[in-house]
Amino acid sequence: MQRTPSVRGTDMPEPRDAQQPVPPELVLHPAAGNDALCDAASRTSGQPISPSLYNVDLAPTKRQGRRWTGYSIFTLWANDVHSLGNYAFAIGLFSLGLGGWQILVALGIGAVLLFALLSFSGFMGEKTGVPFPVMSRISFGIRGAQLASLLRGAVAVAWFGIQTFLASVVLRVLLVAVAPSLRELDSNSILGLSSLGWMAFGALWIVQLVIVSFGMEMIRKYEAFAGPIILVTMVLLAVWIFVEAQGQIQWSGIRGLETGEMWRTIFAGGALWVAIYGTFVLNFCDFTRSAVSKKSVVRGNFWGIPVNMLLFGAIVVVLAGGQYKINGTVIESPSDIVASIPNTLFLVLACLAILILTVAVNLMANFVAPVYALTNLFPKHLDFRKAAWISGTIGLLILPWNLYNNPIVIVYFLGGLGALLGPLFGVVMADYWLLRRGKVNVPELYSDQPGGAYFYRRGVNPKAIAALIPASILSLGVAFVPAFAAVAPFAWFIGAGVAALTYFLISDRRQQFDDVDGESIAVASTH
Repeated sequence: MQRTPSVRGTDMPEPRDAQQPVPPELVLHPAAGNDALCDAASRTSGQPISPSLYNVDLAPTKRQGRRWTGYSIFTLWANDVHSLGNYAFAIGLFSLGLGGWQILVALGIGAVLLFALLSFSGFMGEKTGVPFPVMSRISFGIRGAQLASLLRGAVAVAWFGIQTFLASVVLRVLLVAVAPSLRELDSNSILGLSSLGWMAFGALWIVQLVIVSFGMEMIRKYEAFAGPIILVTMVLLAVWIFVEAQGQIQWSGIRGLETGEMWRTIFAGGALWVAIYGTFVLNFCDFTRSAVSKKSVVRGNFWGIPVNMLLFGAIVVVLAGGQYKINGTVIESPSDIVASIPNTLFLVLACLAILILTVAVNLMANFVAPVYALTNLFPKHLDFRKAAWISGTIGLLILPWNLYNNPIVIVYFLGGLGALLGPLFGVVMADYWLLRRGKVNVPELYSDQPGGAYFYRRGVNPKAIAALIPASILSLGVAFVPAFAAVAPFAWFIGAGVAALTYFLISDRRQQFDDVDGESIAVASTH
């Protein structure tokens, strides 16, 4: 039976009542030094808080002053769901032979599953107030959590660079439309990118770094600004195509799939839709740690996932089906339609909307995770802003346009890393919900004492690793071995399920756990 041992020394005061106000020293920015912040946290919690595990960005957020409402969470999905990558995926279902109603069913299945997964993941952040690297300490240990956070961060930082490059392509179209003479700067190549390409990429790179330098609160404000713009733009684009197609849409599939193959493709589409969000279901707590309540998480997820995704599906059906009726071609992305807009003013406005969208998606999906991962790796030396600049610099140095143009890198390296996120999610969720039943001793997440609740063996939980490895091997095999092609779309679910079941079976289910909130060491919710 495991209980959290006391690690207070004889010279330490008794723990404060969690309902009492947190003393001012815990809400100060650590300009005076992280050691001083940890000393203050140790005094108020009554146990040693390690500077190697705690700083102002990793600390729990105080409940009072949290700003992420249901609308804030909704705007996350209003931006992310309508990303160009998601449109390319959903339109790809049309290319595979699914018709309008079939695409809506596939997306609906994925939306229901995502609503459940993201709600459970979001509740974890709302209760504890901690980011994903700290959350993963619960199951992997205070040191083993580095594996989970760095794996999530590595996937994100690569896609940050790639998405910035894709946005720069749109910016180049916009610039040439406004000033055709700039086309001359788009004909050379410097390390794989033209002069105009470098200028466009550099401008967007700086804009994103400036936004993220102001922390999660600025990201929240940007998402709230961008969300309505994206929704209106995509609806108007769909209306324009509908009018151009004279109200006709290709409602049935273009390949005439039979019943069995049709339903397999539908369920495969729904499973892949969930797998696309395999990154987000892991670190959704990075955002909900500042949610005002569980109700705000549910409301934001409800309007942002099933409702918003049905709107997304309807737009996809109109764009793909309408364009097919117009000229018999299957588009790859809404940017194909934008590029065909004959009016320069409308073309520029559409390009600006897509730029706003891509930046919004990049900030939430591909920037926050590596920033927290780096902060967790070097909490004594890095804060949110410094980690953001390092993460952004890595995203530049990898020359992401070369990665994007290399199918081997995309499929095997980034795809392989993505396949490992399912098993990670399975371990984290099984540990939190099935084994611990939501009981967490938050102050202990920042203790490096050998007797600490999350110290395990030298800071690593061997049972989590033992569950992760075989599930990861299986997930990779299902995803890449040709013999398993029929079930490859379900690799994320298979990996997550096997990891969760294995971890639950090899764990001691008779343990008892303490449930202690983190208010005694919490800081103001500035992120």
